[in-house]
Amino acid sequence: METIPEGLDGERVREVLQRLGLCAPDEPLAFEPLAGGVSSDIVRVDLPGRSLCVKRALARLKVAADWRVPVGRSAHEAEWLRVAGEIVPDAVPRLLGYDPVLGALAMAWLDPERHPVWKGLLHQGHCEPGFAAAVAQHIVAIHARTAGDPGIAARFDTGPLFHALRLEPYLLATAERHPSLADRLRTIARTTAATRLALVHGDASPKNILAGPGGPVLLDAECAWYGDPAFDAAFCLNHLLLKCLWTPAAAGALLACFDAFAASYLAGVRWESSARLAARVGALLPALLLARVDGKSPVEYLVDERDRAFVRRVASALLVDPPATPAAIADAWRGALATR
Repeated sequence: METIPEGLDGERVREVLQRLGLCAPDEPLAFEPLAGGVSSDIVRVDLPGRSLCVKRALARLKVAADWRVPVGRSAHEAEWLRVAGEIVPDAVPRLLGYDPVLGALAMAWLDPERHPVWKGLLHQGHCEPGFAAAVAQHIVAIHARTAGDPGIAARFDTGPLFHALRLEPYLLATAERHPSLADRLRTIARTTAATRLALVHGDASPKNILAGPGGPVLLDAECAWYGDPAFDAAFCLNHLLLKCLWTPAAAGALLACFDAFAASYLAGVRWESSARLAARVGALLPALLLARVDGKSPVEYLVDERDRAFVRRVASALLVDPPATPAAIADAWRGALATR
C-alpha cells in the first residue's frame, strides 16, 4: 500500500468518511495520494462503485520558506464550497461533508481525463479566450451575489488568515526584498486588507481551475475571505502574464485570454464602479507579479534569471507609475515582451 502524506493515513481517512456517513465500517476502501499542492494533503478514495476526494490542510506549507498557517482554513474552504455551490453549482466540486474532528473535507471526485487542469492546457498552448471569459464570469458571479451581504461577511471574517496566506507572504515579504518599493507595496497591502466588499476565493490560479465538460471548475478556496474582489481578478490575470514567459510561443494567445478575462470580469461588476475596481486591479497586479519572483511563493516555472529580471523590471515600473486598468498593464507587458 502506498504511503499516505503526513496527517492522512488509511485509518484516519476511514474515520473521516464514517463520521460523514460516506463509508460503512466494513466497506472495502482504497486510496491514493495526490501530488501537486503545497498547502494540503489530498487523497483519492475508491469505494465500491464510487470515488471521492479527501483533503486536509497542512500547518507548514511545502515551500522553501518557513511558511506556517492555521489549519482551520479547511473549514472556510468547505463553507466557500457551500456558498459558491449555490451560486454557480456547475463551477465547483460537490461538497460531501466537512469533518471538524480531523479538519478534513470530502468532495466529489472529478476524473482528470475529463477535467484537465487549466494551467497544463495553457502551457501546451491551448489558450481559449472564451474559456478565460467563462472563468471570469463564474468568479464575478460569486462576487456580485455576495457583495454587501452581512451574513456572508460574518461567515468569512478571516482577515488574519488572509493576511497569513496572502498579504504577508506575497506583498509584505516582497517589500522586504525591495526597499525602494516597500512603501508602495505596504500601502497596497493595507488597502487590500481594509477593503471588505464580497466573498473572495483568494487563490484563483490556473492550477486551481479545471476545464470540465460543462466549463470551468474552481478548486482550493483555502484562502476564502470576505474582502476585496479585485484580488481574485488580479491574481488570475497575473498568472496569464507570467505564463507568457513559460510558454513564449503562446504569448499572443495568453494575452488574448488576459483581455477576455478582464473584459468579462469588469462587465459583471455591479456592486461598485467598475473603474474603481479596475484601478485596484491595476495596483495589485504589478505587486503580485513581483511577489511571484521575490515573495515566499515564487512560481516554480520561472527558473531562468533573465525571466525573473524581466518581471522585476516591468513590475517595478508599473508599481512606480500605477496603471488605471488591466488593459493598460497588458499593453505595457506586450510592449516589454516585444523589446526584451
